[in-house]
Amino acid sequence: MGGVENDEPASKRLKLVSGRSTGLSNGSSLTEPLVGSSRDLMARPLQYEGDKEVLGSKGVIKRVEFVRIIGKALQSLGYKKSCAYLEEESGIPLHSSAVDLFMKQILNGNWDESVITLHNLGLKDENIVKSASFLLLEQKFFELLHGDKIMDALKTIKTEIAPLCINNGRLLELSSCIVAATHCDSVGSSNQDNGRIKPRSKLLEELQKVLPPAVIMPENRLEHLVEQALTLQQDACIFHNSLDKEMSLYSDHKCGRDQIPSRILQILEAHSDEVWFLQFSHNGKYLASSSNDRSAIIWEIDENGGVSLKHRLSGHQKPVSSVSWSPNDHQLLTCGDGGGCQALGCFFW
Repeated sequence: MGGVENDEPASKRLKLVSGRSTGLSNGSSLTEPLVGSSRDLMARPLQYEGDKEVLGSKGVIKRVEFVRIIGKALQSLGYKKSCAYLEEESGIPLHSSAVDLFMKQILNGNWDESVITLHNLGLKDENIVKSASFLLLEQKFFELLHGDKIMDALKTIKTEIAPLCINNGRLLELSSCIVAATHCDSVGSSNQDNGRIKPRSKLLEELQKVLPPAVIMPENRLEHLVEQALTLQQDACIFHNSLDKEMSLYSDHKCGRDQIPSRILQILEAHSDEVWFLQFSHNGKYLASSSNDRSAIIWEIDENGGVSLKHRLSGHQKPVSSVSWSPNDHQLLTCGDGGGCQALGCFFW
């Protein structure tokens, strides 16, 4: 009496309340319902709250592009399973189904089908379509020629490559392969690879440079972005003065003031007037200075960084404005305002 009876079967009630018990800080527990297996959870795209089309505090990172770049990086590192899990869990494919088919056709050597698929990718720039078609048909031509299918290779040039009306110089080179097969070995492909047939994976790399990045993502895109960010941080660091300074991805790069000399170690007082110019020798063992006192001085630097006077160069009739070491540090050029042995007042020492 007073209770509410539940007519549902025990198995159904059990399914609804089964779950995972999670301990709380106050000693109680919380039961979290589980629906299906963990495999089903992996297969279901994550539910994002609110507007997550863009990421980051600035709102300039597109989530789809961000996930695809991460997936491409995982794939490049050899983590193909992780890339597949990322695609499955996020619901964002690395490439569209049409692009996947296009790449598969290239690797399998299905050239006619790949050209058809290329035209179905929805590329608006006709020049891009022609350039990509040229690369595909060029590979087809070389593979036919390599298989001694001379007439089929000639037909490819006449009926498929020539009608594209681009890269006429390259078309003449391909035609010469028909006339003299030995010349074909020296012609090679349009890049630095001089073999008649480039690997099909190499062809994909060339197509990545031609097709828009939204279609086929460039290789090493994440690495390029990270290197660019580190370089910009280094350039923005006002105290950075060493190429050997290690940079970490865990924090923004920032050099301290200790990177810049700020403590007086020694005062050089051999000049009797203003010092106008200083230059270290290329080997770092000497320092040359010029002064308004009409002299130049060569200073020697010891192993501890101490500086001592080695030679005083006199002979200028007017102030010495600059000095310059020879490439081998065996000679020093000093220049004044005139009145020396030459019209410009320059001396070699």
